[in-house]
Amino acid sequence: MADFSQIRNDMTARMEKTLETLKGDFGGLRAGRAHASLLDGIMVEAYGSPTPLQQIGSVSIPDARTLAISVWDRGLAKAVEKAIMESDLGLNPASDGQLIRIPIPPLSEERRKELGKIAGKYAEQSKVAIRNIRRDILDMIKKLKKDSEISEDDEKRYETEVQKVVDDYIKKIDDLLASKEKDIMQV
Repeated sequence: MADFSQIRNDMTARMEKTLETLKGDFGGLRAGRAHASLLDGIMVEAYGSPTPLQQIGSVSIPDARTLAISVWDRGLAKAVEKAIMESDLGLNPASDGQLIRIPIPPLSEERRKELGKIAGKYAEQSKVAIRNIRRDILDMIKKLKKDSEISEDDEKRYETEVQKVVDDYIKKIDDLLASKEKDIMQV
């Protein structure tokens, strides 16, 4: 006899990973305030290979509109500055030795709308991922039915349960998107 609870656990674990990915994507979208996760995706050319910024220095937030990076190796300060300027974040770092200050400029209305669209695109990608997980799980259920491991009633009940979980996660994605859009549009 097939164990649906194992299939359900697999499904919710995969859906949780999708939500975590979305949260990470949203963390990289900047609203008008300083946020350490803003620099998460930045890779710095250090010691001959691209290295995550977090492995080169520590990021702090001295005030709501400023990020500060304390670079551990003074020789890498220029490389960190260059990596930040080359990122598509539109930030302009200023260095004084080992400390790099990054003022966070207020967002223009146009840039806010653009970020809102990007957030929407991330949310849609997550919904597609959730739907793909649903398809995989429904295929597993159909195979169990085909192999006569579950009855037709079980198949229908499991499909309904899967759809409920999918609907919950789609709603969570919509809620995250609404929250991020509100955050972006806040002046």
